[in-house]
Amino acid sequence: MTGTADPTYPDLAGKVAVVTGASRGIGAATAQALAANGINVALVGRDDVALRSVAQEINSKGDGHAIPVRADCLDLHDLERLHQQVREAFGTVDILVAFAGGGGSPVDTINESADHWRAVLDTNLTATFLTIKTVLPHLSVSGASIITMASESARQPTASSAAYAAAKAGVIALTAHLAHELAPRGVRLNCLAPSTIETEAMRSRTPDDVRSRIAASFPLGRIGHVEDVAAATLFFASKSSSWLTGTTLDIAGGKVTMR
Repeated sequence: MTGTADPTYPDLAGKVAVVTGASRGIGAATAQALAANGINVALVGRDDVALRSVAQEINSKGDGHAIPVRADCLDLHDLERLHQQVREAFGTVDILVAFAGGGGSPVDTINESADHWRAVLDTNLTATFLTIKTVLPHLSVSGASIITMASESARQPTASSAAYAAAKAGVIALTAHLAHELAPRGVRLNCLAPSTIETEAMRSRTPDDVRSRIAASFPLGRIGHVEDVAAATLFFASKSSSWLTGTTLDIAGGKVTMR
């Protein structure tokens, strides 16, 4: 965390958000930023202890309210139970932040097994699809916002596996397709594509000198912070982006410049 104050969007106060991948890192920081704007947040993940810790931190601040919901985003039963709990606790969902995913470690394609390929696509693309599919009947009538998570790997070649690149590119295509399909309902979908983000996990496995070299590779001279992604999520959730849908925002310090 950088200590930077969360952006404030008064129109978000009192809304209801579901954040998947919320147990730590980008998801947890985003949930905290949403709650700081007076949003009631359902924290979704598979680590019950971590979810409870994030919820406790949010609730101790008193801006929004958070509930932890342990769920697997590849399990339709879990997802239906999640939305039942959200309805009972908060009511209708206004914002879905579908950030659950992972598996971006480098794997040479010649060594990539069919099982690994399927697992990475499921963890990132199928989980996003199922999460959106199950929340759609429970979204507010109009003005709802869905924010998905892609990656720099979907925008240009990186060290990540081909499976991860394909899965995240699929998330971008899924977001664009659904943005067109759901626009008549007043539902907006936008996608975030971060480059390297300095999470606790990244700091624990990456020596200081390596992080310094990574930072120097960005035109803006630093690695991304979780707050950078959280701030973009707030913008897409708010009325400030009311005429934006189907877009992908590269949070990449100038390294990715799509034309």
